[in-house]
Amino acid sequence: MAGDTHTEEIKKLAEIMKGIRFAMLTTVEPDGSLHSRPMATQEVEFDGDLWFFTAAHSPKVWETDQHRQVNVAFSDPSKNSYLSASGTAVLVRDRKKMEELWKPVLKTFFPKGLDDPELSLLKVTVEKAEYWDAASSLIGRAINFARAYVSKDPSKLGDHAKVDLT
Repeated sequence: MAGDTHTEEIKKLAEIMKGIRFAMLTTVEPDGSLHSRPMATQEVEFDGDLWFFTAAHSPKVWETDQHRQVNVAFSDPSKNSYLSASGTAVLVRDRKKMEELWKPVLKTFFPKGLDDPELSLLKVTVEKAEYWDAASSLIGRAINFARAYVSKDPSKLGDHAKVDLT
């Protein structure tokens, strides 16, 4: 039964992430401050791991080498869906995985393509996530707002949950 719940939680997170082209990756800088930057998401089914192309010697890689805990935030205001995922990041230089995920548009950032010696992947293994998913239509939002207002229960605004994938 627990496996079914885990699978359903992963499916829900995948549903929220689907179609979101950019996410914000947050790492910890040497002075302890947080640093966020946009990262292009990969068009693969979420299975608990997130994959991002990066240069092997970029500041984000150095930061994740020093402090593996990261956060990845997804936002789709048009669908009224938001997701915050935290986990551990590691640099991966697996040519087969890079070939699997490669898209021609990435040549903008890596002109040498798959033969670029700096090309690598940042793998984030999601350990915990929290999401907010509400109706995206104006009518649906109005109905949810009315329910929340009348019941004085903000949870009626939409789905919200904390998920532990460990």
